[in-house]
Amino acid sequence: MIWVIFLFSESRGRINITPATTPIYPSVVVVALDSVYRPGEDSYLLQGFVERLASGRVLDMGTGSGIQAVTAAGKVNVTQVVAADINTEALEAAKRRAEYSGVLHKITFIRSDLFENVKGFFDWIIFNPPYLPSEEGLEDPTWAGGERGTEVIERFLAAAKDHLLPGSSILLVYSSETGLTGDKFGYEWEIIGEKHFFFETLYCARLSLS
Repeated sequence: MIWVIFLFSESRGRINITPATTPIYPSVVVVALDSVYRPGEDSYLLQGFVERLASGRVLDMGTGSGIQAVTAAGKVNVTQVVAADINTEALEAAKRRAEYSGVLHKITFIRSDLFENVKGFFDWIIFNPPYLPSEEGLEDPTWAGGERGTEVIERFLAAAKDHLLPGSSILLVYSSETGLTGDKFGYEWEIIGEKHFFFETLYCARLSLS
């Protein structure tokens, strides 16, 4: 068995992906990535529900480092994964993660601004969006979701309805700092996971068409 560790730097330069085995653990591959959203507590909260629930045809929107796409592709009851991101460097990183995890054959990678280039229907759609309110002078698209923090989410939810199969669902992660007002956007909205910090609470929601 080969284990893969992904290291992310704070640099906003080009991706630098360098696999290497460690001297102590020769079966561990270390991959360093730059300028791609670093998986954090939100990623791992969402990942747990991807492992538990995803099946059939899966879309990982805003795939970033590919953590959710690779997790889904590793499940035997997932038939295909589409990983979409507007950032070509993120797509490159996600491909490398998939390659080293042995699931590249199950994932299709698409450069797309949300659903712009996404075709077809899915059993599950996964989205870890940029969900924090933008700050003046700080417009990092990996976390800034607009003035209220909801603008990207709202665009996503408006378009996602056209890509859901009957009985399918969305897994969405967001923060108590996100400016969601209680509008369900035409979905049945169930909070299935929470993680509390002193400065915010992270939520994982399962959304189904009403």
